[in-house]
Amino acid sequence: MATTMLPPPTPTTRAVFSPRCSLQAPTRVLDGAPQSRHAPPQRARPAAAAYAKEIGASVRARRWRAACEAFAAMRAAGASPDRFLFPQVLRACAGAGAPHLAAAAHALAAKAGPALAEDAVVGNAVVAMYAALGDVGAARAAFASLPEPDVVAWTALVGAHATAGELHEAFELFQSMQASGVQPDVISWNTLVSGFARNGDIGAALDLFDEMRLRGVKPRVSSWNCIISGCVQNARYDEALDVFLEMCQTEMPDAVTVASILPACTGLMALGVGKQLHSYVVSCGIQLNVYIGSSLIGMYSECREFAYARSVFSAIDGERNVTVWNELIQSYMSDGRMDRACEAFNLMQQDGLKPDTVTYNIFIAAYARAGQKELASELLSAMTNASLKPNVISVNALISGFYHFGLCADALEVFRYMQLLSTADPKYWTFLDNSCPIQPNSTTLTSVLSLLTDLKLDRLGKQVHCYALRTGLTSNVFVSSKLVDLYGKAGDMVSAANVFQGITNKNGVTWNSLLAAYKHNKKPEVALKLFYEMLESDLLPNLVTVQIALLSSGMTMALGYGRELHGYIHKNWPHGYPDTLASALIDMYGKCGKIEDARFVFERSGEKDVAVWNAMMCCYLLHRMPRDVKELFRTLEQSGIQPDPVTFIILLSACKQEGSMEEARDYFYSMEDLYGIKPTLKHYTCMVDIMGTAGLLEESLELIQKMPHELDACLWSTVLKACKLHSNLEVAAKAAKSLFELEPNNTSNYMLLSNIYANSGLWDSTESVRDAMTEQGLHVERQCSWLYLGTSVDSFEAGDLSHPAFENILSTWKDMASRMEQSGYAPQDNEPYCNVEVDPLSCHHTERIAVCYGLISMCGHEPIRILKNFRMCKECHSSIKFISRDKNREILISDGCTYHHFNDGSCSCGDMW
Repeated sequence: MATTMLPPPTPTTRAVFSPRCSLQAPTRVLDGAPQSRHAPPQRARPAAAAYAKEIGASVRARRWRAACEAFAAMRAAGASPDRFLFPQVLRACAGAGAPHLAAAAHALAAKAGPALAEDAVVGNAVVAMYAALGDVGAARAAFASLPEPDVVAWTALVGAHATAGELHEAFELFQSMQASGVQPDVISWNTLVSGFARNGDIGAALDLFDEMRLRGVKPRVSSWNCIISGCVQNARYDEALDVFLEMCQTEMPDAVTVASILPACTGLMALGVGKQLHSYVVSCGIQLNVYIGSSLIGMYSECREFAYARSVFSAIDGERNVTVWNELIQSYMSDGRMDRACEAFNLMQQDGLKPDTVTYNIFIAAYARAGQKELASELLSAMTNASLKPNVISVNALISGFYHFGLCADALEVFRYMQLLSTADPKYWTFLDNSCPIQPNSTTLTSVLSLLTDLKLDRLGKQVHCYALRTGLTSNVFVSSKLVDLYGKAGDMVSAANVFQGITNKNGVTWNSLLAAYKHNKKPEVALKLFYEMLESDLLPNLVTVQIALLSSGMTMALGYGRELHGYIHKNWPHGYPDTLASALIDMYGKCGKIEDARFVFERSGEKDVAVWNAMMCCYLLHRMPRDVKELFRTLEQSGIQPDPVTFIILLSACKQEGSMEEARDYFYSMEDLYGIKPTLKHYTCMVDIMGTAGLLEESLELIQKMPHELDACLWSTVLKACKLHSNLEVAAKAAKSLFELEPNNTSNYMLLSNIYANSGLWDSTESVRDAMTEQGLHVERQCSWLYLGTSVDSFEAGDLSHPAFENILSTWKDMASRMEQSGYAPQDNEPYCNVEVDPLSCHHTERIAVCYGLISMCGHEPIRILKNFRMCKECHSSIKFISRDKNREILISDGCTYHHFNDGSCSCGDMW
C-alpha cells in the first residue's frame, strides 16, 4: 500500500445558492420585492410562466435546491405560484431539507386566500411536505386544517409517523382512515408496510402485506420493494432474498428492486445471485444507472471480483455521480491498490465532481487500518479545508482502524476525546469542535466494546454500558450483543444474562453471544439448554450457532445432541460441510470417543483448510495417538497446505506424549527455518512442559529466562504441574510466587500448590496455602459431574443427595466396592461426597457416582460419557479402571485437565495426568 496520496485540492468557496436567495432567512424573499406603482402588470404573467417552467424542470430532475432558488427569484420578481405550481414548490422545499423556507411557503399559501388555502391538492402537498421534513406536529396540524382529508393526506400523515418510528400511531391512523370511510389504496398500504419494514419489524410488515392481499389490493412491484428495502436496511439479508424470490414468482423486478436486493447479495456474499441479477439487467435492457451501478460495484468488490467491479463502472449509462466514484475508490482500497484509489480520487475531480465526506472517510479508514496516523490527520485537515465537517463515521473509521492495527491506546484516545471526557492532548484530533462534539453512535460503541473486551478492561466496559443506558443505545441489538460478549469474557455471567434478558428484539447475533459466553465460562450444558430455547423462539440457527452448539456438545460429551446437530448440518449443507462446521464436528466426535466418526467427517470434507487438519490431529492427540498425529502432519505437508502455529502446538504436544525430546526440538526450530512461523509464548510453554515432564526443571527455567516473550500464568502453571510430578519443592516455590503475582484470585493455582505440599507430607505448608485462600476470600467451586443420557443430562454435585435414584446408585457402588475388595483392591473412601464442607479441596468422587448411575440406567453396550469440573483423583481413577474391566464397559471422562478413555482395565492417559 502506498504511504502517500495526492492531496485533495481545496475547492474555491462558493455559496450554495445565489445571492438573491437565502434559505436561512426565507421570509424576506417570499414577501415579494416592492413593485413600482407604474410597473406594467402584463409582465407578471410571462415572468411567472418562465419561473414555473424552471421550477417544474428542476423538480422533475430532483434538483431541489435549484427549484428553491427559482422559487425565491420568482417571489423577488413579484410573481406568485398558482394552485398547480404550489405543490411542486412545497415538494422542492421538502427535498432540499429547508424547514424555514417550507414554513414561509406554507404561510404564503395561507395568505393567498381560499383559492390556495382550501385547495385539496395544495393541502395534501403541505401535509406531505412536513411529513418528508420529519415535522410530525406540523404535519398533524396541517392535516387537521383540511376540511375533508382524502386518501393522499391520510397516507402522508401515516408516513410521517412511520418515518418517525411511531409505528403504533401510524397503525392507529391507518385504522382511523378506514373508519372515516376513506379506503386505503396500494400507496397507503405500501407506506405502512414500508414503515414497519424500515423500523425492523419485518414480521409485522409481512403480516400487513398478506392483509393487503386479503383485502383485494393487488401488490405492485413497489410493494415488494418496500419489504426488500426494509430487510436490507436492517441487515436481514436472508429474509430479503426470500421475499425477492417469492416476488419473482408473480412479478418482474424493476430497477429499484435490483438496486435494493444487490446489497443483500453483498451481505450474504452471494456472488452467484448477484451475477444473475447483473445478467437480468443486461438481458432486460434495464438502464445501468448510478444506483444499480454503485450496488453492483459494491457487491463485486466485497466478493473480491474487482475486475467485474471496474467493468461495471465503465459501463454505467449517463453521468457518474460521487456515489459511483466512491464505490470505485472503495473497490481499489479493498484490493489493496492505494495508488489506483488515489488516481480515481483525482480523476473524479477532473470529471467536475467534488469529493464528499464519504470519499474522505474511505481514505481515513484505509490509513487508520494501516496505522498511518499522520496521513489520517492530514486527510481530516483536508476535509475541513474543503468545508466538509468530519462526522461520526469519520471517528468510527479511526477507532475501528486503529483497533484492528493494534493501536489500542490511540483508539481509546479518540473515543475519550470525542466525548471530551478527559483533558488529554488531542494530538491528531484537532478537527473536533469542542463546542459541538461528535456524539458516539451504536457503531462507535460496538467498536469500543470489542476493544475493551480484548483488553479485558471490563471496568471501562461498565462505564460504556452506563453511557449506552443514558443515551438509549442499548436498544441497538449489536451494542447489547457486544455487552453480553464483554461480560461473558469477563466471567460475569449474571450481568451477561441480565443484558440478554433486557433485549427485546433478540436475533441470531444476540443468542450467539450468550451461547458463546456460557461455553467460554465452562458451562456448556447451559449453552446447549439455551440452544434449544432459541429454537423454540422460532429463530433458525446460523452457521456460528451450530458451531457453538457442536463445541458445547463435545465439551459435555453429549453425543446425542451432537448427532442431532450432524443431521441438521447434513440436511442444510447436503453438498459438503463448511470448514468451520467440519472442524467442530470432528472436535465433537473426538471428545465423545468416536474417533472413527471424526475421521469419516474429515475424509468427507472437500477442500480442507488447515483448521480441519488441526481438528483431526487434535482428535488423535486427545486419544493418545501421537504417531497418527505425526503421520497426518506428513500428509498435510504433501498436500501443499501451509501449517499454522496451532499445528505446531499439536505436534509438540504429541512429542510430549511420546516423551521424544529431540523430535520436539526439531519441530520447534523448523517452525521458523522451514515455514517462517515465529514461535509464540504457547510454543515455548509446550517446550517447558516437555522438559518438565522429563524432569529437566532447571533446564526449563533456563529456557524461560531466554524467552523473547512476557511470561504469563499458563507458563508458570505448567512449571508448577511438573514440580508436582517430580516433587520438586524448590522450583515449585519459585513458580508459585510468580503465578500468584499474575493470578492472585485463581483458586486452581492454590489447589495445585496445596496438593504438592500434601503429596510431600508438608501438612503445615498445606494448611498455610488454604489459610491464604481464606484470607483472599477465595472459594472453591463445588465439585460436580455430569452424565448425558441421549439428549438429557443428570448432574451429581458434591454434597447433593437429592437425585431420585441415589439409593440405587449407592447400592451399586457398595456392590462394586465389595467386588474390588474380593479382587484384592480396597477403596479408601466407601462413602460418597466425604468431607464436603470440611475439606473442599479434596476429591468427592462425583465421577464415581455418575459411573454407577450410568451402569444402572444405560444399555450394557453403550459407552458411559462423563464430564467433571475438577481433576480426577487417583482413587477414582483406580476404581474406574477396575469397573471398566469388571463390567466390560467403555468409560470416557473429561476432567478439565485430561481426557480419560477407560477400557478393559486401562486408561488412555497411561496413568499420567
